[in-house]
Amino acid sequence: MPQTFNVGARSIFVTVTAWLFIVLAAMASVSVLLPNAVLPASVGLSSVLNAYLPWVVAAAVLLSLATLTSAIGLLLRLDWARRVFIVLIALVLIANLFGLWLQQEMLQSVAASTLSGAALPPQAAGVLGGFVTAARVMAVVVTLGACGLLAWVIGRLMSSSVRQEFA
Repeated sequence: MPQTFNVGARSIFVTVTAWLFIVLAAMASVSVLLPNAVLPASVGLSSVLNAYLPWVVAAAVLLSLATLTSAIGLLLRLDWARRVFIVLIALVLIANLFGLWLQQEMLQSVAASTLSGAALPPQAAGVLGGFVTAARVMAVVVTLGACGLLAWVIGRLMSSSVRQEFA
């Protein structure tokens, strides 16, 4: 049986993906304009994190603005926007995987600055240490889950049915 493509048919997947990333990228872009939106000044960071944080924030802003632009193009069903969106999502996926070390360093820095400012009994410190460990594990699990979801979105956007939609 021959395969029939409906040229111009708009899939719900592309529309929902475009709107979701429009909202997320707009929120990420605007959040930098708010004072202390990225990291409160009261959190004591190590010198290594202080050196890299401005670069990480600047790269995140540029990436979110580029994602916003390509997501709008994705909503309009522009093929260049689909290709750029796939590349940007792949960059976000790679950045998330390489950013796991930064995430863990920040969690460790926040936990160390919190514990150093409070005199806790040994039992309470042990319980708090367990919560910190659980938070670090959950952060890794959530990051890897998000990377899996992004990989699935890339796969769907590269499928023949979605490519035909942008023809």
